Amino acid sequence: MRMSVRVAASVAALGMAGSALAGCAPSTSDDGAKGDEKSGKLRVWLFREVGNKPKEEVVDNVVRRFEKKHKDVTVDVQYIPVDSRAEKIKGAFNDPDSAPDVIEYGNTDTAGYVADGGLADVSEEFGGWEAAKDADPTAKESVTVKGKQYGAPLFVGVRALYYRTDVFKDLGLKPPKTLDEVAGTAKKIRAENKDMYGLAVGGAYTYGAMPFIWAHGGELARERGDEFSAGIDSAKARKGIKAYTELFGDDNCPAGKCAKMGGNETVEAFAGGKAGMAIGGDFNRQAMEDGKVKGDYGVVPLPGLKEGDIAPAFAGGNNVGVLKSTSHRTLAVELMKELGGKQTQEELFEAMGFLPTFTDTREKVAQKEPFVKPFVRTLDAGTKFVPASPAWGEIDASMILPGMFQEIVSGQQDVEGAAGEAAKKMDEAFVK
Repeated sequence: MRMSVRVAASVAALGMAGSALAGCAPSTSDDGAKGDEKSGKLRVWLFREVGNKPKEEVVDNVVRRFEKKHKDVTVDVQYIPVDSRAEKIKGAFNDPDSAPDVIEYGNTDTAGYVADGGLADVSEEFGGWEAAKDADPTAKESVTVKGKQYGAPLFVGVRALYYRTDVFKDLGLKPPKTLDEVAGTAKKIRAENKDMYGLAVGGAYTYGAMPFIWAHGGELARERGDEFSAGIDSAKARKGIKAYTELFGDDNCPAGKCAKMGGNETVEAFAGGKAGMAIGGDFNRQAMEDGKVKGDYGVVPLPGLKEGDIAPAFAGGNNVGVLKSTSHRTLAVELMKELGGKQTQEELFEAMGFLPTFTDTREKVAQKEPFVKPFVRTLDAGTKFVPASPAWGEIDASMILPGMFQEIVSGQQDVEGAAGEAAKKMDEAFVK
């Protein structure tokens, strides 16, 4: 396998799409559908990756298979830039005549796109799809809004604990088996290496903090029927917040330097040899291979509260869906299933390193590539997703949770006060 290409990651995936696209799509959308034609051209928009050629080759194979089955159909695939995708998608929702039939999108955007009227309800077809029974629960959740499916999961990404094997060997340390051991190990590393963070953490690293909240039994939000309310201020959530924010300090990651760091900065710190541990994704491998830690790092699942437990991780990734305005619904849904099917997901792993959303396919690729096994174990242990509400985009873009963490680590508020304030802001977004 071509590791230098295979481990590339979509910029739009894994929790980053929400803030970039929040508020960009229209609040209403005309359906625009013009029947269900069984011939003609299908238009597809996919994200352009860094090093996109391998992805193109996989998709070209899908297109050839599809066109061979449908003699009177042609498929036109366009790769849209990630940075300008918001305007492209907004335009597609507003102008059905120029819109694609099938589109790739970040999985945190599902609820927002459904609220905008852009995605077609494919629940019936999804329910009858043989492969769908092997989709992991969180992947299915990422295409589900109010009990209905609006696409097919394309790939998933998840975070685990990277650690410096050379540093651990020098200090006689072993990979931590509980979250308490993570904190203790981080302090031991820092005590012996004052120029190194024990565990690189970031006040703006929402998706690195979430496992601490979930491991303690907390939730971001509560769902009652079709409505959401904040759960971040519950007693269990506050325990997780406390455990995470206590990692900011001179004995691990000084607040003055770490309070403003996001996920990329924590990964860069580890890759640059400035941290003994970091919470990073399967999609961060190339950064490690290109950094100073090449050959000197390992990965284990981030542990939970008890030995043997794995802290629930956020399952990011991308989905592929059908636009509500398509005039080729039947063909578009079939192509969606081809693009999101098991064969394509396995080929995308080989080409790009994207982890499959089907549990059996994921187990198959893990046998081929040992590096992904800790991430597969994390996924199999049970992952979590953000609230399936269009409000999540605003919550994420408004940096409500990072603001909460930063107020705590800076000493401006205690955990209870900051969590209460964050909950109030989340509730305001949920009721809009």
